[in-house]
Amino acid sequence: MSHQPLAIYLQDKHSIRDEFEFARYAEQRGFDAIWQADTRLARDCVSMMGALAALTTRVKIGSGVLPFWPRNVATLAATYSTLWEMSNGRIICGLGAWWEPITSKVGIKRVKPLQAMREYVTVLRKLFAHEVVTWHSEFINLDEVQLDIIHGDTRPRPIPIYIGATGDKMLELTGEIADGAVLNYMVSPAYIRAAIQHLRAGATRAGRAFDALDRPELIVVSMDKDRAKALDLARELLVQYLGQEPHIMKASGVSQELLDQVHAVLTWPTTKEKVDQAMHLVPDDIVQMVTASGTPNECVDKVKEYIAAGCTCPIMYSLQDDVRQLIDVMAEAFPRT
Repeated sequence: MSHQPLAIYLQDKHSIRDEFEFARYAEQRGFDAIWQADTRLARDCVSMMGALAALTTRVKIGSGVLPFWPRNVATLAATYSTLWEMSNGRIICGLGAWWEPITSKVGIKRVKPLQAMREYVTVLRKLFAHEVVTWHSEFINLDEVQLDIIHGDTRPRPIPIYIGATGDKMLELTGEIADGAVLNYMVSPAYIRAAIQHLRAGATRAGRAFDALDRPELIVVSMDKDRAKALDLARELLVQYLGQEPHIMKASGVSQELLDQVHAVLTWPTTKEKVDQAMHLVPDDIVQMVTASGTPNECVDKVKEYIAAGCTCPIMYSLQDDVRQLIDVMAEAFPRT
């Protein structure tokens, strides 16, 4: 009997050495994937994915998600080709269109993200297949470019491409052209159900089989026997997203009034003091609407709710200091047989 796929999400809360241990432990407990964030300007996912490839033998390793704007598509293809070799074919290329205000603050004009994403995915596929690519458009300019692989494994790279999609149009594009959608966290199960319909619409428009589209979802998990402690820990992260990435929160139906109140206190970049100042604005019901927070049983039930809404694989981001607690609880809740 097939099991429910499970994954963990590594971001920047824990030390890198601890994250390595958590990745090894997740593989030992039968988890299926490790997804590494390319988070804000804290950690680079490519460096981490290379290390994770060397430390593990079975799990898939995905970028969740790498912004394509700062990267030339040819060097991006070479990067994932290298990771594919390092991992013996276990790499997933997860791409995102980044967000404001970070793009403008680093000097990047984030324009026409749908067109840019379509071009990057299309050209990456050609480069992964070892095609000689000539392409001239608004975002990509290549003249007879090919991955220059002469030694070692010269096969085409069948690297799956996933899109980190939140908005309706990006979700539809994902259903149309990608191998999978990395569904965002800090969203509600109701949002996931609506997102599934947009993914389906895109797949239908392209004549693709919707069931072949993988739909993993990032899920924040704050687990503690002390329910209030778990909720406060999730609230601390949630308030940062309310202030810094309101597009995610709008997708889940958080009121504009609450967004404005939080945004008045903090934006990007922020400080611990501002986060603490804004936390009291966020009620418990909002925390539990968009995260899996509370006792272990409550967290398992919430993850099951996301799966029922259409998530094919929960990618769980533990806010606890020791992620092994989450790994153990979920491995027992979803047996690996």
